[in-house]
Amino acid sequence: MITVDFKGKKLPLLGLGTMRFPLIEGSTDAKDIDVEKTAELIDTAMSAGVNYFDTAYPYHASQSEIVLGKLLSKYPRGSYYLATKFPGHQILSSYDPASVFEDQLRKCSVDYFDFYLLHNVYENSIDTYNDPKWGIIDYFVKQKREGRIKHLGFSSHGGVELLRRFLDQHGDNMEFCQIQLNYLDWTLQDAKEKCRLLDEYNIPIWVMEPVRGGKLATLREEDTRSLMEIHPDWSSAEWAFRWLQGVDNVKMILSGMTTVDQLRENINTFSNYQKLTNYEQQALYKIADKMRDTVPCTACRYCTEGCPQGIDIPEMLANYNEICFSPSFNIGMRMDAVPEGRRAQDCIGCNRCTSVCPQKIDIPSALSDFTVRLEKLPKWADICREREKAAKGAK
Repeated sequence: MITVDFKGKKLPLLGLGTMRFPLIEGSTDAKDIDVEKTAELIDTAMSAGVNYFDTAYPYHASQSEIVLGKLLSKYPRGSYYLATKFPGHQILSSYDPASVFEDQLRKCSVDYFDFYLLHNVYENSIDTYNDPKWGIIDYFVKQKREGRIKHLGFSSHGGVELLRRFLDQHGDNMEFCQIQLNYLDWTLQDAKEKCRLLDEYNIPIWVMEPVRGGKLATLREEDTRSLMEIHPDWSSAEWAFRWLQGVDNVKMILSGMTTVDQLRENINTFSNYQKLTNYEQQALYKIADKMRDTVPCTACRYCTEGCPQGIDIPEMLANYNEICFSPSFNIGMRMDAVPEGRRAQDCIGCNRCTSVCPQKIDIPSALSDFTVRLEKLPKWADICREREKAAKGAK
């Protein structure tokens, strides 16, 4: 197993994410974790040196921490690294970091966390994390000082400027940052610039969604074929992981493996370093280009100068490309942070943007379709209300 040094700790480069534990056969309810199959996953991981486990307060309808804590309790506490997160990204009526933290320690059957994250610091949640009324960051800095958190960091699905703003405010207290990083999001979500920014602030990178929820592990037949012509013995998933092995400053790559077969395949991939050559990288970028280019926006920004609504059209089109490829409520979360009056649905169809677009994109039509697709996504506020209601009911 490839290992890396992080502040004197020997970490496996591959970690096990626990958002996609196997479910009891026939169930689609996230809380119905198949404990027996999950135990096999944990045991296989531990025996191979994959001893970093990443969970979070809401994963598996708040059952992930409980099951993970139970299954890890048979191992010596110093033999594994446990990470979880505070749910400040959820839209709740109130936030109580002390109550949540104590509950997490109890659920995980531990008296400290090796790694602790502020969950998804993004455009709508940063004010919650900064609000002195809740005292969230001060509380967790204090827990770190008292040794109940060994390393404090944050995850983010926010944009580059949001990351810069948060690091300017709290970078001195943050030891690592977890971002969505893969060869598709290198450009689709501007992950290249996020990596450059984190390197500027000397913040090590933790990777989530390395195979984009499995989409980069199941490519189109012609794309799979083109990669097999270069490496006949590599799976599409291995290509994605090998690409990540060449990204500087990456200290942890988390994969939400559901089956032991997936885990064993990834363990084999991480048995040795093998960075991609430039030719191999270009082969992946060609595939990524075909995935993301629903509209060929180059972000020249000619369109924004005359927009009477002040819409950030390139930002809207970037998210439109993403929603066409992979609908996710994360996109809705980001769009909720856009000021009212400047969202995709606020386009008045004046066509000033189209008349100056060098790519001849029918921008009003794209924004209209984006609006329709957004309306079909689950609403983040509704999800949070249901989670809060369920949590209160459980107590």
